[in-house]
Amino acid sequence: MMRSYLSPLAFLLILCVSSSAAQTRPPFACDPRDATTKNMLFCRKSLPAADRVKDLLGRLTLKEKVGMLVDNAAAVPRLGIKGYEWWSEALHGVSNVGPGTKFGGAFPGATSFPQVITTAASFNESLWEQIGRVVSDEARAMYNGGAGGLTYWSPNVNILRDPRWGRGQETPGEDPILAGKYAASYIRGLQGTDGDRLKVAACCKHYTAYDLDNWNGVDRFHFNARVSKQDMEDTFDVPFKSCVMEGNVASVMCSYNQVNGIPTCADPNLLRNTIRNEWRLNGYIVSDCDSVGVFYTNQHYTSTPEEAVADAIKAGLDLDCGPFLADHTEEAIRRGKLNEADVDNALVNTVTVQMRLGMFDGEPSSQPFGQLGPRDVCTPANQQLALEAARQGIVLLKNSGPTLPLSTRRHHTVAVIGPNSDATVTMIGNYAGIACAYTSPLQGIGRYAKTIHQQGCVDVACTGDQLFKAAIDSASQADATVLIMGLDQSIEAEFNDRAGLLLPGRQQELVSKVSLASKGPTVLVLMSGGPVDVSFAKNDPRIAAILWAGYPGQAGGAAIADVLFGTTNPGGKLPMTWYPQDYLNKMPMTSMAMRSDPSKGYPGRTYRFYKGPVVYPFGHGMSYTRFSQTIANGPTVVSIPLHGHRNTTTLSSNDVRVNHAKCDRLSLTLHVDVKNEGPLDGTHTMLVFSTPPAGHWAPHKQLVAFQKVHVPVGSVQQVTVNIHVCKYLSIVDKSGIRRIPIGEHGIHVGDIRHSVSLQASALGVIKS
Repeated sequence: MMRSYLSPLAFLLILCVSSSAAQTRPPFACDPRDATTKNMLFCRKSLPAADRVKDLLGRLTLKEKVGMLVDNAAAVPRLGIKGYEWWSEALHGVSNVGPGTKFGGAFPGATSFPQVITTAASFNESLWEQIGRVVSDEARAMYNGGAGGLTYWSPNVNILRDPRWGRGQETPGEDPILAGKYAASYIRGLQGTDGDRLKVAACCKHYTAYDLDNWNGVDRFHFNARVSKQDMEDTFDVPFKSCVMEGNVASVMCSYNQVNGIPTCADPNLLRNTIRNEWRLNGYIVSDCDSVGVFYTNQHYTSTPEEAVADAIKAGLDLDCGPFLADHTEEAIRRGKLNEADVDNALVNTVTVQMRLGMFDGEPSSQPFGQLGPRDVCTPANQQLALEAARQGIVLLKNSGPTLPLSTRRHHTVAVIGPNSDATVTMIGNYAGIACAYTSPLQGIGRYAKTIHQQGCVDVACTGDQLFKAAIDSASQADATVLIMGLDQSIEAEFNDRAGLLLPGRQQELVSKVSLASKGPTVLVLMSGGPVDVSFAKNDPRIAAILWAGYPGQAGGAAIADVLFGTTNPGGKLPMTWYPQDYLNKMPMTSMAMRSDPSKGYPGRTYRFYKGPVVYPFGHGMSYTRFSQTIANGPTVVSIPLHGHRNTTTLSSNDVRVNHAKCDRLSLTLHVDVKNEGPLDGTHTMLVFSTPPAGHWAPHKQLVAFQKVHVPVGSVQQVTVNIHVCKYLSIVDKSGIRRIPIGEHGIHVGDIRHSVSLQASALGVIKS
């Protein structure tokens, strides 16, 4: 039975409120009933946005302009413009973390999808976009009802560089290509695909090299990330570039930390040169909250507040989350550190986004999405998608025997044990809102079998053993035992990085003692954002199966049960490496280098650069059936056409600079046959990796493509894989220059390796 998080009265209210009642929000600006403004150019929808913005800025005083540089932008009553709160969050559902969104009344909650790290494990681009569409439907509905904004500072596309990072749960994992594809898909869902018009405005954060919160006395407000040009280009910048160039995101957020001695929010090379000019951002750049104040007060980067304001705005910052720009910009102009034109340049970018959102188009109900209201939030279809997303994100790590799926005929009673066994709020992770409803793991399993419930530990810290005996006794009586262990926000969270990778407290002891006493098979289910070293369970024959559920969202318990009992055949794959605890011994979180350095005993980071022992590798994930893969056909030679007169000078070298190659349609296509040779229908998650010719620049291997394909028992499905040569088969040299290695590249699909030779040529021929 669903555990309702909203009262029955609240649900009744949603059902009873008609869509017309949701349109209670008055126009943000340009009310057609306002004779003062209705003929002003900035209110004319038929004019280009640039002309409207120019007209509006020309009417504002300096004080009014400065009041619009911050997240709680001031109203301009004489022009009919309301105040606006820019800060809202929608990481995996509409959230109330930012002040722009408030639950209550007709909007008591919103659909809470799995945390991003879990959804990333689905490797399903269409799912990510579909979630974005639902989240933006609910966001627009809340805006129409006066309960939310239209600017959402999501997604988080930082790389999960270090397994201890408390915010790794918010990210799509450790691979930059995966993170970039996730970002572009989710952004398309949020923002819509109606040309320049925006459904809501997304924001990719935190730019850049931000992946340490509070570790060993070093915090994000003081950390200087020393990053090589090579790592910046081939790791940290990749997802942000994808956000802007493929997702057409409306905003990028700069981070608290410094990069190579300069605060990111004051670095013109990062903001103006890279995001704005090189990638061509069509939108605004916003600071993380109080970042400008942080680099003045905490980092002492400037000697006066006015210099901090000038550095930030001149670097390319358009909006300050926090009061700093509102407090100090006028004085900065008076002292000659800044001029009014700099402020105008910033406001052009923010106001243009508001124009694209329709905020200056008058009555909201007459605009696209204007009819969305309470009946469009927490719908059965939306909640079903949350369940489906959780099912697709669960990863089967171990299955001896096989033991799973459990059988309703053989496993009549199930002992459900562990601090996360009856979890609700834990399942939605951080940056969440108020869920429509919850199904805990205990409730989910109870739909399939009689349950004997014992918590085993008071909480995930598990400091005592006072509840162990009852848990052990219940396992000795049941036909099967499911231990639901792991972490929660008390262990890993924003501003809370982990010290180690083991299960907290005495959780491991509980798992081992319960498995020893269990009458039937023992299954370990883990909730966590980051990886956990469960080598003990992997190597213990008494623990027959292990599932990782991440933080699976409001329907997580139902999804876990569906996988345990085989209603769902798992197909998720780990989006990050699971390292052993001793990996951390020579790996301070402050070391940003991705590549290994054997001379210093530095092991390297992520599957791309680390070759040491792992608990479970990136991309690991099992199924209840067996899939085989064969490459039906693919090219053996790809010739790379070069620009201009470079052909003769470059043909003899070992690589081609990407900007010297004609990249537009330079792809290689593989056709892969996937056969289901096992006992159950299933969805196969196909990951394709490349290995470049040997060289010290290159990763050991790199994810270049992934696809989901449903394959019924005994059948074969052919999958077409297109690999863009310049994007995915290039590597980055020590100077940060992207190059295509000439020679033999390996394309790996499972255990199969296909060789393809890349050759520089004036013709660009592909040979099969």
